[in-house]
Amino acid sequence: MAHNLLQGKKGIIFGALDEKSIAWRTALKCHEEGARLVLTNAPVALRMGEINKLADTVKAPVIPADVTNMDDLKKLFEASMEHFGGKIDFILHSIGMSLNVRKNKPYTEIDYGFNQKTLDISAMSLHRVLRTAWDLDALNEWGSVVALTYIAAQRVFPHYNEMADAKALLESVARSFGYHYGSHKKVRVNTISQSPTRTTAGSGIKGFDGFVTYAEKMSPLGNATSDDCASYCVSLFSDFTRMVTMQNLFHDGGFSSMGVTEEIMVALEK
Repeated sequence: MAHNLLQGKKGIIFGALDEKSIAWRTALKCHEEGARLVLTNAPVALRMGEINKLADTVKAPVIPADVTNMDDLKKLFEASMEHFGGKIDFILHSIGMSLNVRKNKPYTEIDYGFNQKTLDISAMSLHRVLRTAWDLDALNEWGSVVALTYIAAQRVFPHYNEMADAKALLESVARSFGYHYGSHKKVRVNTISQSPTRTTAGSGIKGFDGFVTYAEKMSPLGNATSDDCASYCVSLFSDFTRMVTMQNLFHDGGFSSMGVTEEIMVALEK
């Protein structure tokens, strides 16, 4: 049921690839809550995905942008403000890519050239997005920026590989830029540490099914779904969370607070 939480607000959604992606589900939820949207992804992702289907549903233009290219980001924000006829109220950063994971390179043997690209795309892209918005004064006061992360930034999940380092850097960028943007323009910047979610990107990680099953058994409420995450994003884009910034917010059914559950102990004792 819609509550018009984003009525009159305008936002950019980065990273919607297909119906499994959290960005896709968030775009649908934002549209349902009354927001106007612009959708964007890298040109290669636009060719691989189904974003035009989403664009038709939420009545949003699709504007390609390589998040490692400042000129692309400048064009994206300028075109978005032209489309909206004004500034932007919220941004979702749902971007992650690891060449070492794709090439099955173990963490102890990563290719450092690949690693640089991973950090650039998965983490420093948030800095570029925020800097572009800052330089163009593109975000309204009390605007909200959310980036998606994972608890591997704080804890070891062996097969999450270099993405753990990228997520740790992403969270640091959110805190550091969040201070400056909050002081300068009352814009808030947060990260959501989501449960392992069966997206196209996540499924490429070795042992991902094990991640999901373990988290389900370790979480009192179970794993949060993509649609659950979309609703949480809406709450952070809304005016009800104006004083929340520079936080890494765990959205994981309680997983992050658990040591062990009875279900896990019983399974280990068998």
